[in-house]
Amino acid sequence: MEKGCDNVGKESKTNAMRKLDSMKIEYREHIYEPDSSLSGTDIAALLGEDIKRVYKTLVTVGKSGGHYVFMIPVEKELDLKKAASSVGEKSVSMVKSKELLGLTGYIHGGCSPIGMKKLFKTTVDESAKAQNRIFCSGGRIGLQIELSPHDLEKVVPISYAAITADQ
Repeated sequence: MEKGCDNVGKESKTNAMRKLDSMKIEYREHIYEPDSSLSGTDIAALLGEDIKRVYKTLVTVGKSGGHYVFMIPVEKELDLKKAASSVGEKSVSMVKSKELLGLTGYIHGGCSPIGMKKLFKTTVDESAKAQNRIFCSGGRIGLQIELSPHDLEKVVPISYAAITADQ
C-alpha cells in the first residue's frame, strides 16, 4: 500500500481503507483540508489531478425500492434514465442526504463505493475503463483514494455503462 501522507494511523482508517487493507489491494491516499463546500472539480484541482480521473459516488433508490450506487467523473451529471436502464429499473432517484449515513455508513461528501454497510449493485461510468487509475472518496471528507478500476472490481462487483448526461 502506498500512502500520500504519513500521518494516517490505524485510528483514522476508514471502512474503505480497512476493506482494501484486508484484501491486500494497493491504493494511495490523498489527504486534503476537509471542506464540505468543495466540489469534485475543486478537489481534483486541489490534488492536481485530471478531472477525468476523479469520480464521485452517488447513491440512488429505484422504483422497486432497491438501492444502487453509481460512480461518474466529478465534472459530469448522472443521467437518471440511463442509470435506471443500466440496473433494470423503470426509474431511480437520488437518496436524500439525511438517509445516506444510515444506509451506507458514510456522509454526503465522504461516500465511498468501498466499505458500505451493505454491498449494493454498483455501476461505473464506462469512461473509467480508459483510465489506469481513478480517484474516489476514501470514506470521509478530506480523503480520496487512488486505485485501478481493476482493483476496484476486486472489492466491489461493478458493471460499466454510459450513465452520464452527455453520452
